[in-house]
Amino acid sequence: MMSEVDSARKPVSIVAIGAGNRANKYIQYILDNPDKAKLVGVVEINQVRSRAVAQKAGLNDTQCFDSYIDFFNLPKCADAVIISTPDNEHFCPAMLAIEKGYHVLLEKPIAQTMEECEAIAEAAKKNNVIVEVCYVLHFHPYFRKLYQLVQSGEYGRIVSINHKAPVGVDRMSHVYVRGVWNKKSTSGPLFTSKCCHDVDFITWITKCRCNKISSFGSLNWFKSENAPSGSAEFCVDCTVEKSCPFSAVNLYKRRRDWVSNFDIPEGTTFDEAIDNVLRTTPYGRCVYKSDNDVVDHQVVIMEFENGVTANLSMDVFTTSNIRTTHIQLTDGEIYGDEYSIKATKFLTRQTQEFDFSDSYGAPFHAGADFLTVENFVNAINNHDVSEACNNIYEAIESHRICVAAETSRMCGNTVRI
Repeated sequence: MMSEVDSARKPVSIVAIGAGNRANKYIQYILDNPDKAKLVGVVEINQVRSRAVAQKAGLNDTQCFDSYIDFFNLPKCADAVIISTPDNEHFCPAMLAIEKGYHVLLEKPIAQTMEECEAIAEAAKKNNVIVEVCYVLHFHPYFRKLYQLVQSGEYGRIVSINHKAPVGVDRMSHVYVRGVWNKKSTSGPLFTSKCCHDVDFITWITKCRCNKISSFGSLNWFKSENAPSGSAEFCVDCTVEKSCPFSAVNLYKRRRDWVSNFDIPEGTTFDEAIDNVLRTTPYGRCVYKSDNDVVDHQVVIMEFENGVTANLSMDVFTTSNIRTTHIQLTDGEIYGDEYSIKATKFLTRQTQEFDFSDSYGAPFHAGADFLTVENFVNAINNHDVSEACNNIYEAIESHRICVAAETSRMCGNTVRI
């Protein structure tokens, strides 16, 4: 039942900085909950995306901007911003927002260097604003259940964790070979951009700081020397395209996978837009002849201050992207694969099973995207950073680990944090 205080509150006003796939998930929560939040602006250089958000939210031209620099030069016009810009464009808008007094919901990763992450945290504290990182696994029913089982104490203390984070060949070729996350210099290490929230999940359930890391991995397959004879720069011109498991023509045109984020200009059919993508954009390029340089496999081994060890394997060459987690504890073990969880006690051999088949693949990360925004809105209303489940001061630990993992991978040594 809503209290009188709650009913008297005005919706939290929010401006979206970036209007891509992730932003639209959070925007949908705002549109579905007008009593709690209101979208009052959008900043997006892509006019197709900007117009789409404006139309859905009923924004006028004065509420739409194509430059966050221009937007932040104006007087403060909202309570908060959601930053879902490309990874290499997180730090600058976040700092400008904080200095202007906006609360910030920041898509992961926080930033590209540890220095930038720490600068955001320091600025948030100095300006007394909430910065929450979009680690949506905290709100996902499957991952919350894993957390609750561990914290219950029924299975003893954690000894070790084995966690697999499959990327999948389709996601890899689309996002990290052809896509905008394909170069370390512009998007950061792949392990950080893809697995920082897996690392955060591990630190969440261990409740302890990591002190030693070793990591191994490289770019092994998606490079020019592995291109088959007869291959071309673009898949549409390739003589061996039909036998290639990484064909862009097969992925986008025949199978119609990973096409939801392609823009369809007004007056253009979907097929015409896909043909244009295949012929004129990096998404049509051969995976062996793209300019990618991020790894295509990596293993990270962590040791925590309490003696717990964790192994996180980021696997690319899989058809599935289902995470699996095996937690070994002193009195039992817990195994999950996103579809189900099995928790077994050593003494009785009794196993509890939990079914999450309905939530796997459900829209908005099974509601976790919505709960992330709701948690952010509630923290703002209550003026309490501790209520922000993934506040910057806690989320930054995952980035320390990711940075150390990349250092270890590059130097070949165990790194002490």
